[in-house]
Amino acid sequence: MASHLCYPDPQENHAQISAVGTFWYILMDSIDKKISRRAVPPEAAHMVQSICGCKWSLTVYWLLSQGIDRPGAMVRAVDGLSTKVLNDCLRRNVDLGILERVAHAEVPPRVEYRATELGSKFIAIMGQLEQLQSEIDQTL
Repeated sequence: MASHLCYPDPQENHAQISAVGTFWYILMDSIDKKISRRAVPPEAAHMVQSICGCKWSLTVYWLLSQGIDRPGAMVRAVDGLSTKVLNDCLRRNVDLGILERVAHAEVPPRVEYRATELGSKFIAIMGQLEQLQSEIDQTL
């Protein structure tokens, strides 16, 4: 049985663009491409995106400010936080330079986390954002 579906010709080199995409292309072409995007610093943008992409990072910072610095204690202190998710979050923050991992040579092994110098600055900024939010909430 023959199929009556119509497939695009592979020999054609033009891309199919949606109506919005076509409009945008015509608009940019008509104003001589004067529209430009301002580039965000990639390191800062990546750091903030990675931290905000992890919903547990801010909770971890709060736990550290409360003196809870061991992963087991963090999991016990927060409902819904699993060991796997916490370890992923901690690893990401260590990779970004926000936290540092301190392994003690003991039996059984003991691991603690603490904020780096950069992390302390970042956590202070987050505190200022929290203060701004509370001021906004009071005015509403």
